[in-house]
Amino acid sequence: MSKIHLCPRLQMAADFVRPGAVVADIGTDHAYLPAYLVLSGKCPRAVVSDLREMPLENARQTIRRYHLEDRITACLSDGLSALRPEQAQDFVLAGMGGELIATLLARTPWLRDAEKRLILQPMTHGEDTRRFLYENGFEILQEAAVQEGPHLYIALCAHYTGVKTDDSPGRPYMGRLPECRSQAAALFLQKQQKRLALRAGALRRAGRPPEEYASLEAAAAELANALHDREPKEGTT
Repeated sequence: MSKIHLCPRLQMAADFVRPGAVVADIGTDHAYLPAYLVLSGKCPRAVVSDLREMPLENARQTIRRYHLEDRITACLSDGLSALRPEQAQDFVLAGMGGELIATLLARTPWLRDAEKRLILQPMTHGEDTRRFLYENGFEILQEAAVQEGPHLYIALCAHYTGVKTDDSPGRPYMGRLPECRSQAAALFLQKQQKRLALRAGALRRAGRPPEEYASLEAAAAELANALHDREPKEGTT
């Protein structure tokens, strides 16, 4: 049986899945990620879902190609609505916007379970995903970033603790990414910092009220400090 080789973006998400966990891939498209996890032996079984029939049929074709019909279940589902809490332990939501991820999580209260792990890969507006997690008692355990061609991607894993995290202006824009020592993480943070600074500057020059740009300026300053702290100090290697 041939192996599946994941692109760096999907491999990053796969690395966050716990060995031995049953994984659910929400918005799966071609089901490459769960097929890889099952074929590699990292996961015994998987569930895949998608809102539309065509991507789900693409997933079924992958499942049949690798003879995984008895180990991967495919279902038509709007987010996690058709899944049962006991079907999986690790839940991957990748390839969608951060606001949509937050909406799907908010609609699924049974994810507020410390035994369940969320692997999230917002393609845009990761701050919306992080803000939801912080405000609803989820802890971000780890973040990572990769570069794939000209594009930068992030992924994070989180679980429920019931403890809400105090927010600062910059925290939703960077999360735990400053702890990731990869060059891709530094590049992503630099891009975020520049974007925030440009937005704040444009609002200030347009004469907008300070409350519209003050938090953006504070967030940009936090990211700049985080990037400075990542730089090697003099006399160190």
